[in-house]
Amino acid sequence: MLSLHNMALGYSGQKVAENLDLSIEAGQICAVIGHNGAGKSTLLRTILGLQPPLAGRIDWTGARPRRIGYLGQSTEIDCQFPLRIKDVVAMGAWSGLDFWTGIDSAKSRQIDDALARTGLAKIADRPLFECSSGQLQRCFFARAIVQDAPILLLDEPFLAIDQTTQAHLVEIIAEWRDEARAIVIVLHDLSAVMALSDRCLLLGRQRACFGQTADVVTRQNLIAHDYMTDAQASLLSLPDNAGA
Repeated sequence: MLSLHNMALGYSGQKVAENLDLSIEAGQICAVIGHNGAGKSTLLRTILGLQPPLAGRIDWTGARPRRIGYLGQSTEIDCQFPLRIKDVVAMGAWSGLDFWTGIDSAKSRQIDDALARTGLAKIADRPLFECSSGQLQRCFFARAIVQDAPILLLDEPFLAIDQTTQAHLVEIIAEWRDEARAIVIVLHDLSAVMALSDRCLLLGRQRACFGQTADVVTRQNLIAHDYMTDAQASLLSLPDNAGA
């Protein structure tokens, strides 16, 4: 569905990662990990087409999807703007509308279903500034459900939420995978990486390591890409090398 070839990422000519290769098919989850500044969010923006790669190319199986679902970090949203939860969720339907078309009954049902699936139906009229971090993340997931895209890019979707909310959102991600959607997800929690992802992209020191999750998430790789120190890695129950 999506392939990156010998790509270099960055901005203003400044590279943050290079020699990056990645491929993901329908029904797969690819976790992206790396230290702060390694290029994780830059990668998602590049796939979205919001900024060009410094080198390399992106290939799509067939045509580029008309819709790519994107769930950014909650800090990217101005929660003081006078919007209700259901207004934000309804934004997921905008890509299928034009100047003359409004939200029809089918889309309205889809919005109601997304609110129900994320546990937000009873607080759909709540303004964003009254929402907790967990409610905001559920809101953004509901918007992605309505968007109904074949590929989803999720930027740290479990940041600042409780374990109960995370478990609920993991269930939604698993449903997306079962629906043969391709998912690229930026994560920090290695236990979530190991539990969720089929493949993993590790960024760090302007380098990239991509492959099966069990082969990428090793002590040697995590240290070599500055994800953690030798002392930190020694505390983890992980193989030293790929295939160990």
